[in-house]
Amino acid sequence: MAKKKDLTVSEKLKFLYNLQKVDSQLDEIEILKGELPMEVSDLEDDIAGLETRISNLQASVEEHDQEIRDKEDAIKNAKSLLERYNTQINNVKNNREFEALTKEIELQKLDVKLFEKRIAEQDKNKAIKLESLERAQERLDKKKEDLDVKKVELQEIISKTEEDEEKLLKKSERARKKIDDRLLKSYDKIRANYRNGLAVVQVERDSCGGCFNHIPPQIQLELSQRKKIMACEHCGRVLVDDDIQNVGKKVKEETEETSTAEE
Repeated sequence: MAKKKDLTVSEKLKFLYNLQKVDSQLDEIEILKGELPMEVSDLEDDIAGLETRISNLQASVEEHDQEIRDKEDAIKNAKSLLERYNTQINNVKNNREFEALTKEIELQKLDVKLFEKRIAEQDKNKAIKLESLERAQERLDKKKEDLDVKKVELQEIISKTEEDEEKLLKKSERARKKIDDRLLKSYDKIRANYRNGLAVVQVERDSCGGCFNHIPPQIQLELSQRKKIMACEHCGRVLVDDDIQNVGKKVKEETEETSTAEE
């Protein structure tokens, strides 16, 4: 086979057309999958985010629990001191000691009230976090159920199309090797610009097979001569004449022969 740089315009167009046919078949498989791959990916991202949120909420609840335990211990210590001060106050020898113990007793009572207030606040905040945690867990469970369903649907499609897709990917790779880098880059850029992935189209009924705008007779004549690569002036797609399909069969046969030899 001729090297890339030695290919005629006609041969370049044949290879481009053949590549487009293979890539269009691959596009059809992607259409069968629909939005499932993206939906699966989005669900996995949502689940990861919810798991992080749940982990943070659980850590926050534990912090509230620790704060409550600390305040409960502080209350126990304050009450222990109160019991001791109340015992001591019965045995004071002068007013100075009595006033000092009375002051300590009042301080401990205030501390107990303050700690109880802090515990109530922590309980309230903990309840809010637990409610958020419950909602997040429910959302997580639902997301996981949805993910399982989507994965099953996607796997069923993959199972049906995997063999064909693998063969087409190999064909596409072999076809790309026959096209020079500059032309291939242009082909990929045009494909990326259109949702249907058509970069190479035939002229059908005097119109561009991509945008359906009219192609003048003179342009069609030049296309049939295959002396230069021509693009639709309206959409930029590479144009090929309607006879390219028959000529393309030879390229296909040549590609398959090469494939068999490589395998």
